[in-house]
Amino acid sequence: MPLLETGTTDAKRVALAELKTRPRPAIGRYVAATVAVLAALLFIWSLVVNEAIDWSDVGRYLFNPRILDGVVVTIQITVLSLLVGFSSGLIIALMRLSQSRIMQTIAVVWVWFFRAVPVLVILILVNNIALLYPELGIGLPGMPMLIGVDTKTVVSPFLAAVIAFGANEGAYASEVFRASIKSVPTGQFEAAKALGMGSVRMYTRVVLPQAMRIAVPPLSNNTINMLKGTSLVSYIGVADLLYTSQSIYAQNYLVIPLLLVACLWYLLLVSVLSVAQSLLERRLGFDRKRRQKARLAEETLSNG
Repeated sequence: MPLLETGTTDAKRVALAELKTRPRPAIGRYVAATVAVLAALLFIWSLVVNEAIDWSDVGRYLFNPRILDGVVVTIQITVLSLLVGFSSGLIIALMRLSQSRIMQTIAVVWVWFFRAVPVLVILILVNNIALLYPELGIGLPGMPMLIGVDTKTVVSPFLAAVIAFGANEGAYASEVFRASIKSVPTGQFEAAKALGMGSVRMYTRVVLPQAMRIAVPPLSNNTINMLKGTSLVSYIGVADLLYTSQSIYAQNYLVIPLLLVACLWYLLLVSVLSVAQSLLERRLGFDRKRRQKARLAEETLSNG
């Protein structure tokens, strides 16, 4: 390699770049991959030949009308809780970022409470809110209510599940929104104010579109965790997917086949959410690349 010994620094770099390299054999990686594949195959084979699992029962109950109704209830709780959680999370994040100390304190206490208390405890507490407030309505302290309704007739177990999961998700989503908004460069805020935009227009037209690109991955993960977490509603008698499966195998004692049916449906729902997350992230990434190309084209034209 005479060029490496006598050439300039640039010539040495060119010579090194032209060298043909051969990766070192990763024997340990191949062995680990082989062991992992064999373990996975053995596990699958143990499920296939296991006499405790009658796969014909799994197929028979996979599209059972009661199971499908449970799937619909699971999806309804997830969607409604997400709407409550994301909207309340955005409001709490804006309160945390406001200049008001009172708003900041309320937001901090809200996040602290729901991050400290397990969601199952919150779920049971909301489901029994009638013991704390037998009647809900409008009135003055110490005076009879002007308008009141029985709490038990309003807060059903389904609504309690939506409130509990929505409030819990709101606490976590608020931290995601707050971090995403703070990641937007301060120049964007200053430019929006210089253009005469008000706070609402500045956030809706400038800040939030940029913040959402950062917030989408963690919010998607929260969505998947919430979908799986809705199985906790079986504790308060909501007929979701898990509760329905438990109700059926309590009658026919097909415990494992019904639990496998629930697993398959959860796998399908989470897979659909994962695909939607990938498409959304790809869409946002495509938009960013398109804007970069447009900006590069403008710079090229301006430079002649």
